[in-house]
Amino acid sequence: MVTLASRIRLEDRECPLSTTVQHVGEWWTLLILHDAFDGYTRFDQFQESLGISSSMLTTRLRTLVADGLLERRPYQTNPVRHEYVLTDLGRSLRPVIVALAAWGNSRLAPEERSMILVDAQTGEEVEPVVVDALTGRRLDDSDAYSFTAGPAASDGMRARYTHRSQVSEQPAGPADRAHPAPMAAHHQPAAAG
Repeated sequence: MVTLASRIRLEDRECPLSTTVQHVGEWWTLLILHDAFDGYTRFDQFQESLGISSSMLTTRLRTLVADGLLERRPYQTNPVRHEYVLTDLGRSLRPVIVALAAWGNSRLAPEERSMILVDAQTGEEVEPVVVDALTGRRLDDSDAYSFTAGPAASDGMRARYTHRSQVSEQPAGPADRAHPAPMAAHHQPAAAG
């Protein structure tokens, strides 16, 4: 039997996106983390909220603890019961969860959104964006910002980004100009009235 790890290229194993997905890319894991950000800490709370089986929840919580995203600590002694609390590392994933929810909401009309992010003090809806900490510029423009090999990159990773820069420098051919890539629709939040 071929394991998944043996089918993954070295440059994928060293890619921060791949390693992050390894920890949080599973459906239930993201939902458990979302519930943890909403204040859930106990096994029964997660189970009731998500409708997840006990065995699946046990496995996912165990993995989140092993990965250092949640801390398991007793909250009751007789019988012993544990709660699962976000660690600093787990809390650092909040912007990722917020960005995923914002991306999902951006594909919906405002009246179709079942969950929105609001300012806790004003109740006004906010539009999450990812920005550069130094300049404050949005990072969603792939023409202005691109990934490249970092200082610890393997030869395979360096080759990947060398190839990408050569491809992007080539002029567009007639077929590319005749059929430009479609632009994604983007819905802005409704103005507060």
